[in-house]
Amino acid sequence: MEMSHLQPCIQLQIPKEELERVVDKAKDWALIHGISMRSKESFNRNQVQVLPFTLLPSSFPRKNFEKVKSIQVLLNELIHKVAHDNDFLTKSLKSTIEADSFTARLFSIYETVYREGYTQTLSLGLLRSDYMLHENQIKQVELNTIASSFGGIVTVTSKYHKYILSDLGHADKIKNIPENNPINGLSKGLIQAWKLYNNKKAVILFVVENITYNICDQRFHEFEIHNINPDVKVIRRSLRDLVSEAKLGPNKELIVGGLEASVVYFRSGYEVEAYPTEREWEVRLLIERSRAIKCPSIHYHLAGTKKVQQSLAYPNALSIFLKDNKAIKQLQEVFAGLYSLEFNDEAETVIDKAILEPNKYVLKPQREGGGNNVYNEDIKLHLESMRNSEKRTAWILMDRFYPPVQKNYIVRAHKEPFENNHLHFSDVVSELGIYGVVIGDHASIIYNEEVGHILRTKSSNENEGGIAAGIGAIDTPYLIS
Repeated sequence: MEMSHLQPCIQLQIPKEELERVVDKAKDWALIHGISMRSKESFNRNQVQVLPFTLLPSSFPRKNFEKVKSIQVLLNELIHKVAHDNDFLTKSLKSTIEADSFTARLFSIYETVYREGYTQTLSLGLLRSDYMLHENQIKQVELNTIASSFGGIVTVTSKYHKYILSDLGHADKIKNIPENNPINGLSKGLIQAWKLYNNKKAVILFVVENITYNICDQRFHEFEIHNINPDVKVIRRSLRDLVSEAKLGPNKELIVGGLEASVVYFRSGYEVEAYPTEREWEVRLLIERSRAIKCPSIHYHLAGTKKVQQSLAYPNALSIFLKDNKAIKQLQEVFAGLYSLEFNDEAETVIDKAILEPNKYVLKPQREGGGNNVYNEDIKLHLESMRNSEKRTAWILMDRFYPPVQKNYIVRAHKEPFENNHLHFSDVVSELGIYGVVIGDHASIIYNEEVGHILRTKSSNENEGGIAAGIGAIDTPYLIS
């Protein structure tokens, strides 16, 4: 596949010794300001290391950037309405829940609370819609409705890139780095939900992993909430902790260790590993049955599945939820080609195409958190092995994007940047994410904002791009015409 190219924001041509000092200083700036995480290799609660980040901001076309910023409130509205459409969710996920046990468990919780009637009708969505450039267009990769991360760290990364441009003598270029403060917008969303719950003594509960590696990003949310409103207390518990600590009060209040939780913010719970025993599933159901405002509620969680995203790509799907034709057209322009693998002629045709030209597609399961997709020749092997099995309906096919390449350097904690006496600039590609906040119930939306962005960058020869996994790096868009 022929790759297109973007010019980097600056051509770094300085002597090796000076570059070493620049990288050293960049790492120290990152550590001091919290662009960091705990090490997975040598975990120590009292130590953090540099989270992978790009030395320089990466170029990104302004018109594409502005286009997706402007439609985030539409996407917020769409996902909110999808989450509250029982018929659409049920039809979309019917074949998936027969083939995918994890989605089936989530759906079972949804069916239970839908049948019983929601104790809390309000939901909070902290969303992130991710995009890639492809043939001069911008296309949506996915929309995250649970644990949309890095809003805290990317706020700091924007400041770092302004600092480094100035330090390298390019202060005139800072104007091309757009203002970015998602941590403020996301935290305001959590506080707004806390206010709507209307109990000043109630706390916000962060549901976190048993061991949290991405600690800085999560704590940035907690500390920003305190900065905005010191009256709001945040507590952190894992699903395992909640098994013994969580219970329902007389009016279905969520009580955790004697405290009433007004808002539950899930930073864990989207992966199979979060539910090692039946008890974690039981506590997830208990939370959903409670009066607390969930971020996300179970129906928001399901609205973010790949299968629902694929169902929204059908020609007339958007008109179920949006009445404005201009809005529908704006969203359809960024939607990717997404294909169901249910048993019908349409799916057989796309499977044939993908086996013939696997590099044109990505095969995706119903999982969040990165590292789950299938690429290249492996697509052929997967499709051939499950072609006659119900298993295939748990997956979707998506058009593969080939974003333009540019030069940048990814700074990592351990990897020495200097090879053969020079800084190794590599070919990288980027993925842009836009953050949104939405609050409402089945009847109306009462809060709907676009609150910032993130750029994640990886080497152009990598398929997956997880930052926490150490493959991708956190970045900032440098807007070009």
